[in-house]
Amino acid sequence: MDELKQIKRAQRGDSQAMAQLLRNHYSFLMKYLIKMTMNPELAEDVAQETMLRCIEKIHQYNGKSKFSSWMITIATRIYIDQMRRIKVEKQWRDQEQALRSTEWQLKAQQEEWTDAIQALSRLGYEWRLPILLKHYYGYTYDEIADMMDIPPGTVKSRIHHGLQQLRKEMATDEKE
Repeated sequence: MDELKQIKRAQRGDSQAMAQLLRNHYSFLMKYLIKMTMNPELAEDVAQETMLRCIEKIHQYNGKSKFSSWMITIATRIYIDQMRRIKVEKQWRDQEQALRSTEWQLKAQQEEWTDAIQALSRLGYEWRLPILLKHYYGYTYDEIADMMDIPPGTVKSRIHHGLQQLRKEMATDEKE
């Protein structure tokens, strides 16, 4: 069954169609969330919340974007909301521990763990998210602005300043 038919069935209340739709996109969502959060446990929490929100809001999906883009928008907003609630000190402490865990998991899965990813993980989420969405996933500034609920100019600024910081981080890593 093609995705559009599954979506229509899910919007009419077909729980099996909804479950299949979510299963089809789970792997893509998790890969995105692990890169975004740099924390496998948090990524799983955000994924679960995203799935619940998709079930609750499926009737609001209008087909103007791909279903996966709609899911990522929901996941991004959930993550941003969670980050706003976390205290800065706790965030740094947890992020250091999670970075080691994520690095080990990605190496165990034989995925590439590059210096760029390590440097990216040291950026605040405000800069990491737009950089990932633009340069890894290929979204436009307007799409990113919509996902993050900020003006396109702010997206451009965050990407610009985030890339500058990333270059500094990578230059520092090379000197060490």
